[in-house]
Amino acid sequence: MTDLRPLEAELRGAVRGEVGFDTTSRALTTMDASNYRRVPLGVVAPRDADDVAAALAVCRAHGVPVVARGGGTSIAGQATGTGVVLDFTRHMNQLLSLNHEERTAVVQPGLVLDRLQDAAAPHGLRFGPDPSTHGRCTLGGMIGNNSCGSHSVAWGTTADNVRELSVIRARGDRLRPGQDWAGAPEGLRQLAEGELARLRTGFPDLPRRISGYALDALLPEKGADVARSFCGSEGTLGIVTEAVVRLVEAPRARALAVLAYGDESAAAEAAAGLLPYGPLTVEGMAADLVRATAGLPRGGAWLFVETGGADAAEARARADTIVRAADVTDALVVADPAGQRALWRIREDASGTATRMPDGTAAWPGWEDCAVPPPRLGAYLRDFRGLLRDHGLRGTPYGHFGDGCIHVRIDFDLLTAPGVARFRRFSEELADLVVAHGGSLSGEHGDGQARAELLPKMYAPEVIALFERTKALWDPDDLLNPGMLVRPARLDENLRFAVLPRKPVPVAFGYPADGGDFSAAVSRCVGVAKCRTPAVGMGKGGSDVMCPSFRVTGEEAHSTRGRARLLHEMLAGEVITDGWRSVEVRDALDLCLSCKGCRSDCPVEVDMATYKAEFLHHHWAGRLRPAAHYTMGRLPVWLRAVARTRTAGLVNSLASVRVLAAVAKRLGGIAPEREIPAVARETFSRWWGRRAAARDSGERRPAVVLWPDTFTEHLTPSVGQAAVRVLESAGLEVTLPPPARTGVCCGLTYVSTGQLDRARAVLRRTLDLMEPVLDAGTPVVVLEPSCAAALRADLPELLHDDPRARRLADAVLTFAETLEHHAPNWTPPHVNRPATGQTHCHQHAVLGDTADRRLREAAGLTGELTGGCCGLAGNFGFEKGHYEVSTACAEERLLPAVREAGEEAVVLADGFSCRTQLQQLAGVRGRHLAEVLAEGLEAGGK
Repeated sequence: MTDLRPLEAELRGAVRGEVGFDTTSRALTTMDASNYRRVPLGVVAPRDADDVAAALAVCRAHGVPVVARGGGTSIAGQATGTGVVLDFTRHMNQLLSLNHEERTAVVQPGLVLDRLQDAAAPHGLRFGPDPSTHGRCTLGGMIGNNSCGSHSVAWGTTADNVRELSVIRARGDRLRPGQDWAGAPEGLRQLAEGELARLRTGFPDLPRRISGYALDALLPEKGADVARSFCGSEGTLGIVTEAVVRLVEAPRARALAVLAYGDESAAAEAAAGLLPYGPLTVEGMAADLVRATAGLPRGGAWLFVETGGADAAEARARADTIVRAADVTDALVVADPAGQRALWRIREDASGTATRMPDGTAAWPGWEDCAVPPPRLGAYLRDFRGLLRDHGLRGTPYGHFGDGCIHVRIDFDLLTAPGVARFRRFSEELADLVVAHGGSLSGEHGDGQARAELLPKMYAPEVIALFERTKALWDPDDLLNPGMLVRPARLDENLRFAVLPRKPVPVAFGYPADGGDFSAAVSRCVGVAKCRTPAVGMGKGGSDVMCPSFRVTGEEAHSTRGRARLLHEMLAGEVITDGWRSVEVRDALDLCLSCKGCRSDCPVEVDMATYKAEFLHHHWAGRLRPAAHYTMGRLPVWLRAVARTRTAGLVNSLASVRVLAAVAKRLGGIAPEREIPAVARETFSRWWGRRAAARDSGERRPAVVLWPDTFTEHLTPSVGQAAVRVLESAGLEVTLPPPARTGVCCGLTYVSTGQLDRARAVLRRTLDLMEPVLDAGTPVVVLEPSCAAALRADLPELLHDDPRARRLADAVLTFAETLEHHAPNWTPPHVNRPATGQTHCHQHAVLGDTADRRLREAAGLTGELTGGCCGLAGNFGFEKGHYEVSTACAEERLLPAVREAGEEAVVLADGFSCRTQLQQLAGVRGRHLAEVLAEGLEAGGK
């Protein structure tokens, strides 16, 4: 179809929801979490079942296929298509009712699983299946794939927990599939009753058989359950608009036994033997996927065995029983919920961690979730490892060992013809191996394009013919998700990597973890979609940050995944055709706060802040930039000019005149709602010079260099003064970098606005000035977290050709790290007050806050700081058009936490942006930890 205007016009006239045939809408839905890519014609976000029916009618009239899409986390390619995509996450995402007495809920297909769990929890209930993507996967997608999750040994698959469905077929009729042939399309009963022998003998009997259509659910002894047979049909039979699901009683208490084994085969062989003890989970993973600091018991592989009970003692006793029964090298039982969450995060993040080999090589899905009978899992894994060796491939198995289901990402070469050919040969041989062990090609994520072609290896020709007849009964026109399950596309077609440039594109950053290849960096995003989690969760050393703009807008384009998809399509050049000049990519990146949260919270460490800086560098090359790039992007220049001319008082006076401030903000691209921060009348360096001249210390102490960042130097010198007081009290000799007319600078404001040529020049000058410090090996203390992160991460990646960059990055320490490493015997003053506030985004993502936590604890500052993002994020919150999003980010966690804190609470905010946001939105003074400790020293007379 060359002219899409009639189709688009008819859809707009027929449905009340949004219709998107624009470049951005199409580019965002070309991929799911698989290796595959298809470009849709357009996207429809239906408001209700009537919209779904109307969209199907229009598409049927035009002969255009339809693909239903939920969270887009499918791993086999079944959430992509070349026709019209139905996006259920925007409107049809509600929990319609919950009956705790009958233990049922009525849900729409776009409802995220965690929202159902949150609603059921107060009644002591939950939905049994719980994939690791529970924070963003939808119930419709779970029904389409027959998803399972870690608790399937106790509560089964999605199909086991669906009572009734509301389905619209491609020809528009509405059915209510359920038991006893309820909702069966005409001819389905006759088909099944004519093939009873085949339905009884042609399907492997194992807990995780997801491949193909579940036609054996139509057997009379299984209740002739049409709804159950529909689950796992991957959107090929009908469109689900509503579902009645069963809920199960959640244990009042849980315990987690982590059992250690020598390797994953030993763990796999032990898993089936634990099932008689009634565990809630039997999950397995190997050491390849675990960071050394994970705190797991000693071993090469682990089983995560969860138990439940009426109280903590009963749950713990059941876990202890399993430990005694298991033949393990070591074990750990955790009963407290926080400890269990931390351990479960290790397992859940494996879906992302597995995408990288230990040496950084990318690994891909495609054979993500084969399943065999649990007693055969150990033998299967040994054969699987042998097959990997035969093909020169690597992969680390993990997954649902108690159900015989294995997840694995494999380092396929999907970029070259020989690599793709090996991918096909391996796939064919692995399918044979799975079938030889009595298994299923898919044990959780469905067949999609990745495995459907190989279903004839698992099922007899007569069963494959039954699948085709079933598809024809439900969808005679082959309108729904064609190419999946029946008459499938080849497994080596439509690979998403095929459209990327064959040679690395010229870029400014080094991308050392991706071999200097920007395409490889963008391809890090595999669609796991953790960035689409609507609520802040617990992360490394604190709460997650990623992705603040998505949590505010709910738009895919404002998620890390969405932006990565747009960059992928920009490099492909098919949907987005104007490359670095793309307005679509620019607009999506406009609301990226450059918080770097994705760098740590994304399981595959996508660094969208760096990608944004790279894009802006190319997008505005040779063109007039936005005004904010000249004002806030070059902030160090303007502030140094004010300092040299000693005009801070005049600048502050002018900024206090409302009319003049309004003009300045309009010309400077600054949000009119913002107040212009006051400039310090005396810079930190001038204060230091006066103080140093008056102070003569003959005492020789360990030396540290205090970095005079732009914010400390010109806007809040009190922070620097407080830091000097504390560091000297700890016995350290504080010095400043060698003086120069322009001074040292981390280049942060230039990087965040994509002025990378200027950033490089500034950073090279900084390295020249800092060379004596580097030669002396003196630690460099940086008080502003964003500047410390820029020096530690951006500097070596931007000046990857200068070895001094890495030396300076390695010399950088935070305030708390300095005290911990270089004054380990110092005792901080006892402040003994509750603390509230927020861990700085860049500290969370790049620097870590372990030392800060220990320092706060030693000082008697109690309480946890919040996660999320303050929303100001340097220049972001000051830029015109960003105020509402900036404020909404602050209102998510930071401002409520501050309001709820008592008057005695110390509001901690090490970042200038965080303190400014608190002052401007809440009238609250946030303080750097150095200021709080300095006040404690004064109060204690030290």
